[in-house]
Amino acid sequence: MHRSPNLQVAAVVSRGIAALALIFLIAVLAACGTEKGSPTAASPSPSEASPSAPTASANAQGSSSEAPDSPRSIVDELGHEVALPDKPIRVFAPYMEDSLLSIGVLPVAQWGNGDRAQEYLQDRLADVPKIDFVGGLPPSPEAVMALEPDLIILHTAMYAENGVYENYSKIAPTYVFKNAAGDLESSITKLGELLDRSAEAEQTLQAYHRKVEEAKARLDPVMKDKRAALMNFNGKGMFLIGGNYFGGFVLSHELGIAASQLVEGKNSVDLSEEILPELGVDYIFTINYGGTGTASMKEMTESAVWKSMPAAKNGQVYEVSDQYWTGSGLIAYGKIIDDVVGLIAP
Repeated sequence: MHRSPNLQVAAVVSRGIAALALIFLIAVLAACGTEKGSPTAASPSPSEASPSAPTASANAQGSSSEAPDSPRSIVDELGHEVALPDKPIRVFAPYMEDSLLSIGVLPVAQWGNGDRAQEYLQDRLADVPKIDFVGGLPPSPEAVMALEPDLIILHTAMYAENGVYENYSKIAPTYVFKNAAGDLESSITKLGELLDRSAEAEQTLQAYHRKVEEAKARLDPVMKDKRAALMNFNGKGMFLIGGNYFGGFVLSHELGIAASQLVEGKNSVDLSEEILPELGVDYIFTINYGGTGTASMKEMTESAVWKSMPAAKNGQVYEVSDQYWTGSGLIAYGKIIDDVVGLIAP
């Protein structure tokens, strides 16, 4: 498995995830209910990255007094020394819900932005309260304190800025990644270490590696010498997504599908009718982000230039989810892989 070109996008993704709810580059597991005070299990679907259903060490309902007292000392990616409880019970790790669930951990709260949440995870997070990141900004210390976390994990250094780390670290031990989405292999391994779930993290990664290899074996005979493009349509414009992040990373680096030469070495490129003849792809995947790109997508796909392209003439244009195709976690990646195999090599 190619592990980390996604991974070259630290600056882009860390700021892109938080703002994704506003514009394109702005951001298995059913929760089993238990009695208050008992650990909550998270059960991965067999089709997802996780190979089994480990017992979660985080509990959205339990008391913070249940956390063990024996600390472990670790240094986070910004150089902060963090004293960890042996087995954290109440974990707050906003926008890392995908990775938490993939190793069987249910957080004490989940990321939200107004009416938006990570919809593709809601069947597993239905009973987990949302905490609002208005305008992509972290919630107040008071809101976080009310959650009574015994461990806080921030997925990007941006979330720790402007005194946030200093305030949060007074509430609970706080570990900060520079950019957890930039290298999922590394960040999931680190999550396993932080949450005393290293075995589960390793199992999840191994299962994901197998999924990638099985998908490539199905796709390679069909996709030899073929190219694919991923297009995002939203209220602000139209973009070609490069191979460094989101679904573009899965297509290019995980599944080995060549991208349009227009985005080679780039994160994104503005899309227009004028550049369509230069696209040079056999398959097109389109995203209508939050339904805001309906008008521009209709205008583009009804144009004569669009209809003349090989992908359109051959019926190889597919609209895909605006949720997990712009997600950064192994559950999202697994769903993207399932889509690609199901559409191209069923």
